[in-house]
Amino acid sequence: MRQTDDDRGGGGCGDPDDSGANPAFSALLEDSAEDLYENAPCGYLSTLMDSTIAKINGTLLDWLGYRRDELVGRRRFTDLLSVGGRIYHETHIAPTLSMHGEIGGLALELKAANGTRLPVLVTSVVKTGADGTAQLIRTTIFDARDRRAYEQELLRARQDADRERDRVLKLATTLRRTLLPPTLPTIPGMEVAAYYHPASIDEVGGDFYDLFPLAGDTWGFFLGDVSGKGAPAAAVTSLARYTLRAAAASDPDPVAALAILNTVLNHEYHGIDPRFCTVIYGQLTPDAKGCNVILASGGHPPAALLTATGSSRFLDIPGGQLVGALPNAHFASIEFRLDPGDTLLLYTDGLTEARTNGSVRHSEDELLTFLGALAPTTAPGVVSAVTDLLVQFGEGVDDDTALLALSIPPGRGHS
Repeated sequence: MRQTDDDRGGGGCGDPDDSGANPAFSALLEDSAEDLYENAPCGYLSTLMDSTIAKINGTLLDWLGYRRDELVGRRRFTDLLSVGGRIYHETHIAPTLSMHGEIGGLALELKAANGTRLPVLVTSVVKTGADGTAQLIRTTIFDARDRRAYEQELLRARQDADRERDRVLKLATTLRRTLLPPTLPTIPGMEVAAYYHPASIDEVGGDFYDLFPLAGDTWGFFLGDVSGKGAPAAAVTSLARYTLRAAAASDPDPVAALAILNTVLNHEYHGIDPRFCTVIYGQLTPDAKGCNVILASGGHPPAALLTATGSSRFLDIPGGQLVGALPNAHFASIEFRLDPGDTLLLYTDGLTEARTNGSVRHSEDELLTFLGALAPTTAPGVVSAVTDLLVQFGEGVDDDTALLALSIPPGRGHS
């Protein structure tokens, strides 16, 4: 049953001996309601349907710096809006109120009497008469200055973070470029290709490679992987790369070059922050029928040979230890030939430690099967195929990967 005014007035809030409402209490309620409207912690505004201000509370007047007689019956709500707010009112707010009778959560700016702008959040509801005709619009306005200041602070922090990230990315990209040859030289009668796949765009890894001429018709090449990441790894990478170049110039033996690098790294990084790397270093001597190769390993994953007959195998070099980890590390080498149609691929362990399907490691056996399906191929062909494989792994590649491939074109020798 619907409760009547008499039901609400009798008992509870009044004098228990008085069957009617308590006049003093009613007056207090009316006074409190008026005071609440005038001094509410938010702004209240009532406007006619054409936006003419019909009523406004003291809180909103204080915020804007107007007198009541300057606004009521003289100004429209839209006059208090910024240019963008007036346009938005005409194109969105007014049509929405006409169709749905309410709209809320609008972020607008009101113009104060002194010309400053007050960021606010606005909610409006249309009041209708008994016949359903729209009579006026009641609007509640919340001061959004603190919120706007907070949002601007968040925006500044985001912009600062973006600038810092851009700076880190630029630094990482620049540093990575200094650690790799900008281009590979052309070797007569051979094809060469390389690729570097960074696992993280904002962190420098320790993978490196190089290809360079030595005395006579001999060429040196190497590919390696330094322990760790970031600037410390980059420093070791730079040292390793230039040490190997210098060592190769002084002694053509690949084993001797790795021994020199081992001495340098072990001397420089034998303290509380030891650093080491894995390296394959080799020499090429092209001739009329192909190319003679000497390959030495310092604890690195084995190189893969893809032959002209369609087979593939790893070139195991037994006995090669990590470079820089021990003062007198042992290194070994093998000698073989590249014939027309053969391709030699060097890679770092980011390729064989990548994860497929989120958790399954892409093993060396799977890599060899993949490469066997490519043979016979060329240096550009195998690098392109492995690059596509790395892209397919996506986030499964959690370590940088470097590739270096050399091949003898089918039917061609050294010219």
